[in-house]
Amino acid sequence: MPKKAKELSDAQIRRLAQKAGFHAVGGVAGLHLQVRPPAASWVFKKKVGDRRREFGLGGYPDITLSMARQKAREYVEMISDGRDPITERSARKSALVASQAKAVTFQTVAQKYIAKKSKEFKTVKQTQKLTGHLERYAYPFIGHMVVGDIERANILRMLQPIWETKTETAKRVRANVERILDLAGAEGLRTGDNPARWKGNLDLSLAQPEKITKVQHYAALALEDLKPFVAKLRKQEWMGAKALEFAILTAARSGEVRFATWEEINLRSRIWTVPADRMKGGRIHRVPLSPAAVALLKSLSRDHEYLFPNSRGAPLSDVAISKVPKRVGYDVTAHGFRATFRTWAQEYTGYAEEVCELALGHVNSDATRAAYARSELLDKRRVLMNEWDDFCRKGVRRRRGKVVDLQRRQR
Repeated sequence: MPKKAKELSDAQIRRLAQKAGFHAVGGVAGLHLQVRPPAASWVFKKKVGDRRREFGLGGYPDITLSMARQKAREYVEMISDGRDPITERSARKSALVASQAKAVTFQTVAQKYIAKKSKEFKTVKQTQKLTGHLERYAYPFIGHMVVGDIERANILRMLQPIWETKTETAKRVRANVERILDLAGAEGLRTGDNPARWKGNLDLSLAQPEKITKVQHYAALALEDLKPFVAKLRKQEWMGAKALEFAILTAARSGEVRFATWEEINLRSRIWTVPADRMKGGRIHRVPLSPAAVALLKSLSRDHEYLFPNSRGAPLSDVAISKVPKRVGYDVTAHGFRATFRTWAQEYTGYAEEVCELALGHVNSDATRAAYARSELLDKRRVLMNEWDDFCRKGVRRRRGKVVDLQRRQR
């Protein structure tokens, strides 16, 4: 029968902790204090099955003598029940690690989704829009939540405040949240049905979007009002008015004009090259400049990087252009002038559809894609933009070699 170690006291352990060695402390067979100055720690030796096991119970004095004996007694009980403390401890550690790996927040998964989508998007603006929607409408409700804990009720709380007031935005937010949760499921971070799914799920609680969405068109200027509007516009000296005039003459979007730089302008060839990352279609867009557009550019200062800078030299804000029509007495939108151009081109010219679409920077149809693959139809578009220039200044149109006074025609 093995010799039973003497049961030491706390005072004896304090003295023993200064002496290097492996000391049996008694109280529980196999319990030792291992001293390697200046450190000391508890070790419990016990046979488990047919193997001799050695268990570390922690350092002394953080783990006191009574605590070490209690831990050793628990291990003795586990071993008596046929359980291996080391195996069970490893299993608990693995379960904890797995649990922590799954404890990923929605925002963390969303950032991975944004990074993936940014490589697929055609423009930086699309990535910014996706990020902005999630930051404003999703993160305040579910951004901090563990992705596996998100339920249908959380999605409803997120969508209900904007579903009927910002329906189109809400639809996009819901669709992106659904894809993010699908990504989480694919990576093993959640199980079960996707709570952001529409059909057979959210459609039971939220109104059908098409029933509550009102299509809003940008207010456009009537063709007969364009000549007096442009005449008034040219009397203004503020930068927003000049930027809007350039946008009208080029049939460009506000963002394309506001961020336009002198590097993009070639006055010799009379071409404005808009980079792909500023185009909605994600393609470089070359714009033929009419005589009035060239004259406008030559009248501008070149002291700054941008064609139309604000007082600090930075790009104009969207508001700086959008407020121009009302300041000169017209209740229309800046973007609506693209519709005015399209109406003029369709109703008062004989140009082919792809020529007009390319002038607007549209690349959605097979015809316009084919045109881009060839020559961008620059020569035809240059003639088109020159005729648009004439119409803006004189109220006339050219069609099939004839010049027609639009105002006289209407009378």
